[in-house]
Amino acid sequence: MAAMDTDLELSLDNYEFPDARLRRRIQDPDRTPLVLIACGSFSPITFLHLRMFEMAADYARFNTQFEVVGAYFSCVGDAYKKTGLVKAEHRVNMCNLAVQQSSWISVDPWEALHQEYLETAKVLDHFNKEINEVIGGIETPNGKKKAHIALLAGADLIQTMSTPGVWAAKDIDYILRNFGAFIVERTGTDIDEALSALQSWKDNIWVIQQLVQNDISSTKIRLFRRRDMSIRYLVPELVVQYIEEHNLYDEDGVANISKESGRADRMPGESGGVTSSQDGKRPSNAGSSRSIE
Repeated sequence: MAAMDTDLELSLDNYEFPDARLRRRIQDPDRTPLVLIACGSFSPITFLHLRMFEMAADYARFNTQFEVVGAYFSCVGDAYKKTGLVKAEHRVNMCNLAVQQSSWISVDPWEALHQEYLETAKVLDHFNKEINEVIGGIETPNGKKKAHIALLAGADLIQTMSTPGVWAAKDIDYILRNFGAFIVERTGTDIDEALSALQSWKDNIWVIQQLVQNDISSTKIRLFRRRDMSIRYLVPELVVQYIEEHNLYDEDGVANISKESGRADRMPGESGGVTSSQDGKRPSNAGSSRSIE
């Protein structure tokens, strides 16, 4: 497979929705097409991020009436002020490299191309519009059917949703009522406790057990880089090469990016890839916690 051109200049002016890997037809008329959306920082993307899609696809096939027809990474833009967040162009490039050999996972740069911060609900609305309105849905033996757009996230997202003051109530209701969420269990998160506060939307929350425990995180990858330790076999090899080529996440690289973007260490901290009340919530964007680091 030819290497992807990671230097391609993208902007909202020349943006086109990436639909080449979106399956346009399902054979079982009783199933509902499903498109999974992972919103997050991906700084950098790891094997766990990729594995989450495979786990969700298996879960949907064996436990629901959904049939997965596509999946997308959506990187948060530069306006999201978070420790360890390198430029959006780097994160989009790394995601593209990571999915290069996938036949069904894509990267949509639309969110990352915006100068302003976009809430998760707006991102999900974007996918719903592109797939169900512009494309017109997915073909079935009985005609076209709307695809169900769903958020894919780690259990820490549900934990923040159940924490008072982190998310706006209207945003939680909008996301879980209209889209729902496939949640992958993560070590250290009490999923039952988190779900207890979200019973109104229990039918739209699907919890996926990790049969093979994996606690790789972007935070750990950045820590290894700062300590000059190997990150091979924790992230895809092409991503390792990209990080090394661009000197990302080492002390000098992080300092240069922070200085260039005018950010300092007073940015909200991290807790499993989401902004929590302990980390310093965003007062002007209640409900803006990201789902995946």
